[in-house]
Formats: sequence, C-alpha cells, structure tokens
Amino acid sequence: MDAIQQHMLDSYRAAQLSEPAPPPPGRHDRSVLRDLYGHWLTHPPHPARPAFEDGTPGPDISSPSGA
Repeated sequence: MDAIQQHMLDSYRAAQLSEPAPPPPGRHDRSVLRDLYGHWLTHPPHPARPAFEDGTPGPDISSPSGA
C-alpha cells in the first residue's frame, strides 16, 4: 500500500468516526528535511574506525585509499 492509499483509508476512517482528517502525505517533508540538514550541520557524522581484535586502531577508512 502506498502513501496515497493509506491516506485515503485513514481519511475514510476519520470520517466514519467524525474525527478530523489526517494531513496529506508529504505535507511536512520540507520542514523535516530542513531540520535533519540543520542537525547534520551541527553534528556531522564521523566515519567508524574499526579496531583489530587486540584493541589497536584499524586503518583510517575516511579516505578512499585508506591512508
């Protein structure tokens, strides 16, 4: 079931129960993406640096060459 079909079903159920209809799909996408981007700017992801079994740090995987 896609988002439009789910919205239609939820709207029907809300009408049967005399409740307000849900917001259409995608209505808040822009604000969600803006918030995620702002969070990413303040908290950039750090690449994982695997460790060997003895606990010594593994190779730096932040660059394609691993150097």
